[in-house]
Amino acid sequence: MHTSNDTAAAILPLVGGPANVTSVAHCMTRLRLGLADRSLVDEEALRALPGVLGVVSDDTYQIVLGPGVVARVTPEFEALVTAARTRADGLAERGAGLCEARRARNATPLKLALRRLANIFVPLIPALIGCGVLAGCNGLLVNLGLLPGVTPALAAIASAFMALIAVFVGHNTAKEFGGTPVLGGAVAAVVVYPGVAKVTAFGVALAPGQGGVLGALAAALLGTCVEKWCRARVPATLDVLLTPTLTVLVAGLVTLYGLMYLAGEISTAIGTAANWLLVTTGAFAGLVLGGLFLPLVMLGLHQALIPIHTTLIEQQGYTVLLPVLAMAGAGQVGAALAVYVRLRHDTSLRTTIRSALPAGLLGVGEPLIYGVSLPLGRPFLTACAGGAAGGAFVGFFAMLGDRVGTTAIGPSGWALFPLLAGNRPLAVTAAIYAGGLLTGYLAGFVLTYAFGFTSISSDSPDTAAAPLP
Repeated sequence: MHTSNDTAAAILPLVGGPANVTSVAHCMTRLRLGLADRSLVDEEALRALPGVLGVVSDDTYQIVLGPGVVARVTPEFEALVTAARTRADGLAERGAGLCEARRARNATPLKLALRRLANIFVPLIPALIGCGVLAGCNGLLVNLGLLPGVTPALAAIASAFMALIAVFVGHNTAKEFGGTPVLGGAVAAVVVYPGVAKVTAFGVALAPGQGGVLGALAAALLGTCVEKWCRARVPATLDVLLTPTLTVLVAGLVTLYGLMYLAGEISTAIGTAANWLLVTTGAFAGLVLGGLFLPLVMLGLHQALIPIHTTLIEQQGYTVLLPVLAMAGAGQVGAALAVYVRLRHDTSLRTTIRSALPAGLLGVGEPLIYGVSLPLGRPFLTACAGGAAGGAFVGFFAMLGDRVGTTAIGPSGWALFPLLAGNRPLAVTAAIYAGGLLTGYLAGFVLTYAFGFTSISSDSPDTAAAPLP
């Protein structure tokens, strides 16, 4: 059985060795590497490594390892790179010129913006998950009238992070854009400070939390710009005194008398638009969102939705978009089951499906995407169609006035049940969500079984689905 160190040690030479690694990071499922020269990567051998579920070449080189595994492999990989650089630090500069050329080609404004959004919000997801699960459990206890002496404490624990999330967003924003993180947090804290209720902007008294994470992000970004301006102009002898003071003062005043109001209007518009989309065009909206989410995950573009989810949770207590998007994972599971049934002689692929299916049921789609449906081609499209069917199911009930939401982001699939919330009793909300999952499973299975393969007999070990055009 491979340990985390074994996996890290096996990956390192296949990505060109320590001299080729310029940065190391990870998200929930992927080891993200900056590489000096991607031509040094042995991608075929990398894909064949036990435990590697797939690779994605974007602004960073991403190796899909799966949840939990990546968190253990990353520090081992970093330790190996650091040790190798200590022995031969001059090797780290090899291929630097080619690295810059490749970065320039990949650093489109959209990719750069999405990467930075991910760097700001992805580190917050563990806390969002933990607090969301506690909020769901606490709501269940309150509804059942159980443990009344404990539920207030659980409510405080579950709500504290969301009450101060603006501070964390500000901290991460300043860090990402080259400012002092604590100053970014200090400026963003203005957004949630109760005393802002005494401040009037545009003839209206401000409300604590107005503008939410969008206001915090804008405030910290402005604070970083002010800080950089001061660093370039304030004499070194006065820098430690004047720069922090001017940063907090200028950014704080602009936040109070402009950004909070503007971000509040934008946040309100996002909430109104999300509700209108599902209530008015629910089935169609669910069809589109559920069908397109797998390609977004494959390309890493789903990170752009995190601020929208967070804004909805701040405003309404839950996000109505995540349950619809979660249907994409259901379509993927159904498609994988169809592949498992049809290709019964392909032992390698069936082994991959068996190992990846539990993660798929819990909403982690990358193992099945990169290990099963995407390499085969057509099953990826039928999986998207299954997700569209499940999304349409949930969206249809939204049109009837039954909103299904979740109190946190991160988990999906069956792991989302403890986080469910909405405008109906929990049993009704859970039944609608379960119905959507079953619809996605069934549609993904049937469509893949019927249309996901070539005319070659599925009994043949060489059978493969038709490749994508």
